[in-house]
Amino acid sequence: QVQLAESGGGLVQTGGSLRLSCAGSGRTFSSYAMGWFRQAPGKERDFVAAISRNGDMTNYADSVKGRFTISRDNAKNTVYLQTNSLKPEDTAVYYCAARVSTSSSAFVYYTQVYEYRYWGQGTQVTVSS
Repeated sequence: QVQLAESGGGLVQTGGSLRLSCAGSGRTFSSYAMGWFRQAPGKERDFVAAISRNGDMTNYADSVKGRFTISRDNAKNTVYLQTNSLKPEDTAVYYCAARVSTSSSAFVYYTQVYEYRYWGQGTQVTVSS
């Protein structure tokens, strides 16, 4: 089991940047594939970015491609989401998620909410126009 804690959210102007972090507990963080999702008020939770357990494979939603970058540091039990060129439509609560990934799936990432078992509490990102 892993516990996740997001940080780094805040209020930023259009065009600004934020670096979100997600710290995981436990000694087996490198066994988890990780993802970032976001949820705006009154909307469903949407996929943002995903990374494989070994960090070699990543995937992004079309809406953030070229602006957001997901990365991980397994030695620090942390996954990051660098968000650049932020827009008002990026305003949401951002959640990180984890799921166990076997060694045979080291290069696999997951993009669906139902594929993840563990979730953090979320961090608010607000982009003002």
